[in-house]
Order: sequence, then C-alpha cells, then structure tokens
Amino acid sequence: MTRLLAAALLLLVSIGALTAGEQRQSRPLAVVELFTSQGCTSCPPADALLAELAHSGDVVALAYHVDYWDYLGWRDTLANSDNTARQYEYSNAFGSRSVYTPQAVVNGRVHVNGADRAALDEAIDAASQAGALPVEVELAYEGDTVVIETGSGNVPGGEAHVILVYFNPATEVEITRGRNKGRSFTFWNSVSRFHSAGVWHGTEARYEIPMSEIAKRGAGGCAVIVQAMTREGLPGAVLGAAIISRPDSDAYQ
Repeated sequence: MTRLLAAALLLLVSIGALTAGEQRQSRPLAVVELFTSQGCTSCPPADALLAELAHSGDVVALAYHVDYWDYLGWRDTLANSDNTARQYEYSNAFGSRSVYTPQAVVNGRVHVNGADRAALDEAIDAASQAGALPVEVELAYEGDTVVIETGSGNVPGGEAHVILVYFNPATEVEITRGRNKGRSFTFWNSVSRFHSAGVWHGTEARYEIPMSEIAKRGAGGCAVIVQAMTREGLPGAVLGAAIISRPDSDAYQ
C-alpha cells in the first residue's frame, strides 16, 4: 500500500478540523500545489490523489484550477487567471518553456506529473527526509479572528512572503461539455484566491486575519505558506506552511 493511500485510510482527523483556540502543532511533511483543469482528461487521477492528500493529515494540499484549457469546450467552474499566472511563475522559476496539467509542485522546489502516484510519493518523501519545511507555522481561531504565528529561521535570498491561500470546500461539478462530458467529480481544496499577507524577515511574527475575510470569499478555509522569493520576484522554496478550515465548513467531514 502506498504512503498516500495508507495515510488517507489511517488518519480520521484532518488537518483542517480545529476547534476554537486550538492550534495545529505537527509540522506538515510537504506542500503540494496541483495545477489542474476540469477540461483535462489526464487530470481526474491527479484530482483523486490530491483528495487523498487533503485527508492525509500530514500534507498541505491545494488545487489551482487553470483556465487555459477552457477553449476545449468546457469552462472550468473553479478556474481563475491568478491560478494560471502562479503556474507560469513556477514555470519561469524552473526554467521551463511551457506549462502542463496535471502538474504537482512540491515545496516550491520540484514538479512532477500530478497523476503519477509513485513520482509524487517519492517527491514528498524526499522533501520530508530533507527537512524541507524548517519554519514553524501555527494557525488558531481566537474569537472571530484567525491568528497566524511563524517561527524564526533563515531567509534564502533575503526575502520571503507570507501567502494566504483561500480554498473552497469540497465542490461537486457535473461536466456537461468538452472532453470530460457526462462525468461528475468532487474537487477538494480548490484555490479561489491568494495574496501576500506580508514579508517574513526571519524572525518570529504574528498576523491576524478576520474570519469575515474568509467567509466573504465563500472559502472553506485557508492555508498559509511562507515562501522564499527569487530576486526576480518568482516563487522559490516553501519554508513553512499550515492549513485550517472554517469552523462552520463541512469540507473535511
């Protein structure tokens, strides 16, 4: 049994199920950012793998639906241009000439075919063995506020951003046109919006985000990624991360 499947079966409490005032203490093994599309015939296996990761309890798993396959006959209902732009930024950072789906980026460092279970397993295991998330990140609810606390550490290249990523709860979609016509899928942790909450300077820091900010996005929760930036402003290594679901969200039930 693979590590992904074993984790999905054995862990019954997800990383998002926190009660008021409770914090996530264990550091995730990795951050997996999947670039996918509802119009891509190669993507359903990758979407299924991401769903396993979202339930595994040890990986921050996020799905960025892109819009460049919309011309094939189906407009991805979860896609947006910002997600596509983030993939192109990764492509530039990796020195690639093109983008593809399904692409899984692990800790901002490497990318693999998101439908290749063995390759994804290997990338996550390699990242965890290398201790690739050195910065502690904790999330907690305090009343109507989400509190982000980061530890201290080195800042590669001199700059890192604290990125707040809003994601949708589990979303069922019936595809009525295009290459996946007639099929229905449930998509997990699909990113609706993301932005920088500030610059991390390598010291302990605290940030507060109103719960209303998450609610008005219709989001099931949010993830926090501390990510180094290159001198060209491109995404680099992920240094730390955490994820939390909204108290009234059933995303992980």
